[in-house]
Amino acid sequence: MPADAKPRALLPVRPLLLLSIPFLSLLLLYGYSSSTPPLSYAAAVRASPPNPHIRMRRGAAFRSYDDYLRHQLNKTLDPRLRHVWATRDWRRKVDAFARAFRALQAEGLLSNASRALCVGARLGQEVAALRLVGVSDAVGIDLAPAPPLVVRGDFHAQPFGDGAFDFEFSNVFDHALYPDRFVAEIERTLRPGGVAVLHVAVHRRGDKYSANDLLDVDGLLALFRRSEVVRVSKVDAFGLDTEVVLRKKRSP
Repeated sequence: MPADAKPRALLPVRPLLLLSIPFLSLLLLYGYSSSTPPLSYAAAVRASPPNPHIRMRRGAAFRSYDDYLRHQLNKTLDPRLRHVWATRDWRRKVDAFARAFRALQAEGLLSNASRALCVGARLGQEVAALRLVGVSDAVGIDLAPAPPLVVRGDFHAQPFGDGAFDFEFSNVFDHALYPDRFVAEIERTLRPGGVAVLHVAVHRRGDKYSANDLLDVDGLLALFRRSEVVRVSKVDAFGLDTEVVLRKKRSP
């Protein structure tokens, strides 16, 4: 999706990918394996400085970046999980995200005119919630696309230009193999003065697909070198317990 492209209006149906999951799985696994990763595995390991507040799960280290992508796609394309996300979980999560976004609107951190991105959006419940509360120019990215809400994209190398968004939301920080690159891409694609909101788990171990464990919120805050902290607060969000709100500085 080009950086200046407008996401399509929300359709009155949920993403209809369940029937084509086996074919989609093969296609995406081949596509990512055949493409050049945003940074070679060895180079990224060297480039990522150690952070005492973030514990990386490298005991079962990936042989390559493609291995990491395949591991993440195993969850994203799991037919059972996608069925749950698209049916039983859909309304519950859309309503919960909508409440969170309305609270941010009340604080003046999000407006209907915001161009918004949801990072690691799976089937797009967050995107649907943003459009529900009036933020019509919203889209998500994930390794597996889920039209019309989510386009294909790697959060280590977002497929958008600099300063493309006014607002970015994510609840998948624990899936980042390179947390510093994950954050750097949010700051790159966020306009000066734009707002980033992350829901994270602190002191809690994620599932087997998590690539890191956040031991202290300071570990996350230290990665945002071009932003200022608006607030850090408790939240009850599907196993995540902390909401971090930051605003990108208007000047470097």
